[in-house]
Amino acid sequence: MIPWDIYFRIDPLSLFIGAFVLLFFILTVVYSEGYRHEKKHDGRYYVYVILTFLASWGAVFANHLILFLVFWGFLGLMLYLLIGFGEKPNTPATAKKALIIVGGADALMILGVALMRNLAPSLRMDETHLTLTSRSAVLAFLCLASGAFAKAGAMPFHSWIPDTAEDAPASVAAYLPAALDKLLGIYFLVRISLDLFQMTPAMNTFLLAIGSFTIVAAVMMALVQHDLKRLLGYHAVSQVGYMVLGIGTGNPVGIAGGLFHMLNNTIYKTCLFQGAGAVEEAAGTTDLDRLGGLGRSMPATFASVLIASLAISGVPPLNGFASKWMIYQGVIELGRTGSRLWPVWLVAAMFGSALTLASFMKVIHAVFLGQPSRDREGKTVKEVGSAMWVPMVFLAALCILFGVLAVRLPLTLFVFPSLPFSVPFAGVWSPGLAAALLATALGVGFVIFWLGRSAKVRETESFVGGETVSENPDMRVSGTEFYLTIQELGRLKGIYNLALQKRFDPYDISRRCTSRVTVALQELHHGVLLTYLAWCLLGACVLFYVLLLR
Repeated sequence: MIPWDIYFRIDPLSLFIGAFVLLFFILTVVYSEGYRHEKKHDGRYYVYVILTFLASWGAVFANHLILFLVFWGFLGLMLYLLIGFGEKPNTPATAKKALIIVGGADALMILGVALMRNLAPSLRMDETHLTLTSRSAVLAFLCLASGAFAKAGAMPFHSWIPDTAEDAPASVAAYLPAALDKLLGIYFLVRISLDLFQMTPAMNTFLLAIGSFTIVAAVMMALVQHDLKRLLGYHAVSQVGYMVLGIGTGNPVGIAGGLFHMLNNTIYKTCLFQGAGAVEEAAGTTDLDRLGGLGRSMPATFASVLIASLAISGVPPLNGFASKWMIYQGVIELGRTGSRLWPVWLVAAMFGSALTLASFMKVIHAVFLGQPSRDREGKTVKEVGSAMWVPMVFLAALCILFGVLAVRLPLTLFVFPSLPFSVPFAGVWSPGLAAALLATALGVGFVIFWLGRSAKVRETESFVGGETVSENPDMRVSGTEFYLTIQELGRLKGIYNLALQKRFDPYDISRRCTSRVTVALQELHHGVLLTYLAWCLLGACVLFYVLLLR
């Protein structure tokens, strides 16, 4: 008989992740039935989606690191193939970029497993627990963590996610960068941090620094984007920072908060990408300059995206606030244990939440509120079909349910049982009371709105400052104009310009360096025999000199 326990492992953590991998697979299939891009490819899309789901389950339940690497590497191939279903000119380059970044991180993971083979008696995850006391162990941890960072999208392995979000079909972006890749990346980071290695304060500080930098840098980039899907891509990166930050605290409430935030992020981020796909399906674009006023004609999409936007911004009583609250507690707990840098991590996390709310105010205004753009004058926009809006509404409902009943449902059923320790709370808040107060405020606002609509309206001539947008299109205020002053501020202007030129993108930097080396070699190899003989003579002299030194 095959000893299944050697190769596969079923425990509360793997069951937790596996259950939600199945949920997002089902939602993706349902959503894709109404999304027009997949209908042109004769079922290949669904074959790749099913294979991605099966490989994800294989990675989640794998107990042997070699078997885990097989499933993990196969997921990189599926990522490349699914991105290729995009119809934009840059899609092939984006698919190649994602494959190279994720594949390069996979190569580092193979190196990490090779190092562990010399450090541990076995490559079974349930039998390996190394201390980070040697350079080889530290290097092995960093190599494995690189694979988790690349899959989840933490910096500096993040640059493939905004490009994928913009160029891939929205259903693919919702399925992989938003859902499965976050689940798998953070799952593996939790595995190596709790099971495979015994963390040290220095390594926890490393994770805290990576998480804090990812939060702030990515949300600053999201703030100035003009494409809806690319903006969501940067937020997908920023939210990973909270998960890494929570795990980096090294204390129970912080780790539980990071794992809980992973779950919450997959819910509202998938909802947001599906909402972007619905907007693209109905309006034909995701350019914020060419949208506006869709709230009335797309009520289900508007309500779902609004709830998910508030959730990702950490507004109570939604699920995003509940997990961020736990991460904040974990960071504050660091101060009680003697850490001096905890205010830095806390400020970064709270500052990121504030900028997230600001950028989604821009999204809601530019897409659903305000006046329609000139491109949409005379065009009618209808709500998408039920196959698309039902998954969005379901995920938006989960944002509310997992926030109001955070302790009773997701924490008690999924998060707490998957951790090898009890989770004490350093603070208490009442989600039920917050929900009641918010519902009361919304009710009062609706009454005021209804009374205002029922009152008689006085008609008068247009006056200065009250011109109609149809006659004076320059009076239209676009959401894309929000925060332009930030992009023009002093030193930030230079940083933004360099970022737009991809000067901070490791992939682009390595590509330029490789191109320069290639051009130099092409110049040297121009086919002249005497030049080749000269290079051979020079090489022989160098080798002779080196051998003499020995």
